[in-house]
Amino acid sequence: TSRGKSALEDYFDHANELEAHLRRNGREDLLSILKTTNMDSGAIAYIRQHKALGLGHAVWCARRLVGNEPFAVLLPDDVIASDKSCLQQMVEVYAETGGNVVAAMEVPHAKTSAYGILDIKEDLGALVSVKGMVEKPPVDTAPSNLAVIGRYILTPSIMRNLDRIKAGSGGEIQLTDAIAEEIVRSDNVYGFRFRGQRFDCGSKAGFLQATVAFALARPDLRDEFSQFLNEMTAVRRAAE
Repeated sequence: TSRGKSALEDYFDHANELEAHLRRNGREDLLSILKTTNMDSGAIAYIRQHKALGLGHAVWCARRLVGNEPFAVLLPDDVIASDKSCLQQMVEVYAETGGNVVAAMEVPHAKTSAYGILDIKEDLGALVSVKGMVEKPPVDTAPSNLAVIGRYILTPSIMRNLDRIKAGSGGEIQLTDAIAEEIVRSDNVYGFRFRGQRFDCGSKAGFLQATVAFALARPDLRDEFSQFLNEMTAVRRAAE
């Protein structure tokens, strides 16, 4: 996190005034929902990245918390809807392989220049072994259309790679470079085609799509929201 970004810390904290208000008004239903976001003291630690020097640097800032353990990286712009969470699927893959695992999905070849793209060594179905990774390659040189999505399970050696890596273009330290170095050093990196639907919430359209999809998945909202969407669609068609 960084200065001015306290929303995540506040979300998992106790909202004493709100909880007291709900109790006074007998809203035990809402209070029980609110309590699911409360974490015990010391359950979460936060690290500040004092300078915006790239994703690799942000991960490196947590090195003392991570220690000599495997760790997960989740990028919140990528929201994934699935019956079993994408990260849980990846944990199971890590248990089988013991290697670095990056979430991956096929994208249209015309859009490969917007993603980190995997160079596939061996395609094993849901799992692929990786011989290279290229950050936002030109469409005509992309080694595949298998794109890296913002979920990673990484081994401690990635932190050691980040220790050595120098800033690249834009003065940033890239996580992709640390993973690419690991491919060369250990041949221990895998791409995983997760099961689920990914929404790019870094875009306005993707954020709205995710909002609609998750609303329609909720039993308490589905019927009323579906009716609203149908009415809006009918109004728009009538106006055309």
